[in-house]
Amino acid sequence: MSVGDDLVQDVLSRAPGHPLRVAIDGVTASGKSTCARWLVDAVAAQGRPSVHVTMDGFHHRRAHRYRQGRASALGYYRDAYDFDAFAAHVLIPLGPNGSGAIRRRVIDLATDEPVDDPLEPVPAGAIVVVDGTFLHRPPLPEYWDYTVFVDTPMEVARARGIARDAEALGGTEAAGRAFDQRYHAACRIYLDEVDPRARATRVLPIDWR
Repeated sequence: MSVGDDLVQDVLSRAPGHPLRVAIDGVTASGKSTCARWLVDAVAAQGRPSVHVTMDGFHHRRAHRYRQGRASALGYYRDAYDFDAFAAHVLIPLGPNGSGAIRRRVIDLATDEPVDDPLEPVPAGAIVVVDGTFLHRPPLPEYWDYTVFVDTPMEVARARGIARDAEALGGTEAAGRAFDQRYHAACRIYLDEVDPRARATRVLPIDWR
């Protein structure tokens, strides 16, 4: 059995009495979204309802997330994501005595405008998989039922991120600077401050599939 298959079976074995809240954490461009989509599909193939939520819908608006400067690592770590809104609209409703209805986003990232999407009911037996960065930062750990850290080496994630984001960030050199100065510099703060590898239910190696 592969590491990925073992993860699926472990997740499927959990039945907390409300939707299972699963975090897929890792440094920027580590492959979190790929892992989350794979897990959602694998769970659905076993007949269990599954839902994919991404933290992209829970950014702060630009004025807030860039208030320490567009290149600031600490600004990315502290100001990029609205964890309070995420907890209020996703994690708490899915927990014990929650409403069972979520909103997948509070902002349209492209337009930088707030959104007020309708509530989406989630079956009590569903597995809800969330991908994002910094998902072991307090207060989020008190709400998760299961957490995964995708342990991709930083140099591999950097190469992936540059290839993925070069066009959006102004070219290969500019993307490299952005990862070095902001995104991965922030991730290093996170790794040192929180130690998500030690907190995760499961750590996935780069060859997890």
